[in-house]
Amino acid sequence: MVRVSRTGVAIVGGGPAGVVLGLLVARAGIAVRVIEKHDDFNRDFRGDTVHASTIRLLDELGLGAAFRALPQSRLDDFSLPRTDGSTVLLGDFSRLRPPYDHVAMVPQWDLLAMLVDAARQEPSFDIVMGSAATDLIVENGLVVGVHLHPSRGTGEPEELRADVVIACDGRGSVLRAAAGLHPTAFPVPFDTWWFRLPKRPGDADSALVPAFDDTDVVLSFPRPDYHQVAYFAPKGSDARLRAEGLAAFRDRIARIRPDFADRVDTIASMDDVHVLDVRMDRLSRWWRPGLLCIGDAAHAMSPAGGVGINLAVQDAVATAAVLGPALVGGVRGRALDHALAAVQRRRKPPAMVVQAAQRFLHRVVFERAFAGNLQDGPPRVPVFLAEHVPPVRGLYARGIAFGPLPEHAPAWARRA
Repeated sequence: MVRVSRTGVAIVGGGPAGVVLGLLVARAGIAVRVIEKHDDFNRDFRGDTVHASTIRLLDELGLGAAFRALPQSRLDDFSLPRTDGSTVLLGDFSRLRPPYDHVAMVPQWDLLAMLVDAARQEPSFDIVMGSAATDLIVENGLVVGVHLHPSRGTGEPEELRADVVIACDGRGSVLRAAAGLHPTAFPVPFDTWWFRLPKRPGDADSALVPAFDDTDVVLSFPRPDYHQVAYFAPKGSDARLRAEGLAAFRDRIARIRPDFADRVDTIASMDDVHVLDVRMDRLSRWWRPGLLCIGDAAHAMSPAGGVGINLAVQDAVATAAVLGPALVGGVRGRALDHALAAVQRRRKPPAMVVQAAQRFLHRVVFERAFAGNLQDGPPRVPVFLAEHVPPVRGLYARGIAFGPLPEHAPAWARRA
């Protein structure tokens, strides 16, 4: 027996883009349902950087106090190491206007729970956990809904019909594939191995400085109670690293980060090290009648710069700003095509700019590191400008904190 239900906007994927979009659409008074295949948000090693553009958005939505009450740490600058052991300051967030003068590190599950709590205050909002979208419902070439099945295999399937379907289901998007939309992939030279290490009194927690040793790269993100650490290695190295064993991996991390040598033994097994197969791709067309892809479903990002969450959130804001008035005004069916195309026209250029910047970082930092060619230090031109033209440090900081074309909350979604 298949249950049939209906909503105005069906959002598949309960990550930051999907939940923010659900909140904004609900504040327009439009019936919206968010579908999340997991039973909860408690998954480690998801992107947890919340940039100034997103913090400003939360303030506009009246959620600033709730956000600042979440456990978090902050990054106040971005530096690169020199070969002599010193560092060069590239991005100086103190040059930005408070309170948007930093990047916050917040567990994603806390951020999502806060957003869902706010969205549930809107009578037109609904979220269903533990339900997976398996296919699109298409009639006469128009997407009119999604087929849903319980993620755990118990319960009845459902047909959820909607005026428009938004795919926020990530870089492996089921709906994108079902719609026949195929991204163009860009080469990425590395994968990332994530793990945690305990935090000690006196550990720095306000700067982001990568560490290089021979062909190895490590980046650590300070949290209130621990360090979230990323080890970068050439793509396809997972089997080799695991075959070398736990002791070799601990020694590798201790060599690159001697300040972590007193705690690498807390990595109990290689099961504590989680590999991320890094991908970068982008759709040439983000929509088809009745369906729109945003976030990683439209443009999978590299972790370089940690901007994936914030770019996806900006997509969600632009989507709400365009679709909200159209749906309230009674625009339906194929007449929505112009609105879907308008979202792509607005958000595709920022995605292209960010991906171009990430590909530049791949070439000048990671590819050089893996080839053992970092003996001359960090890239000369950006460093020269940062050292000799101080306002450039503010420009770099603004690029990291806000990105290209940051969005503001629509007037109808704002709260005091």
